[in-house]
Amino acid sequence: MSGKLKTHKGAAKRFKKTGSGLKRKSAYKSHILTKMTTKRKRQLRGTSAVHPVDVPAVKRMLRDI
Repeated sequence: MSGKLKTHKGAAKRFKKTGSGLKRKSAYKSHILTKMTTKRKRQLRGTSAVHPVDVPAVKRMLRDI
């Protein structure tokens, strides 16, 4: 009795598939930003690629996307 595989919803909200791999947003950029310097906040902007070591785990969580 094998059912459908479910997507890990927490991972689905955090990672996006691209043509060459997976991308992610920088951490520490969601709240309590008043104590953080402008330089630090600016450096946390944008997205970066998921580290190759973590790719298999993330792909497993996003199996059916």
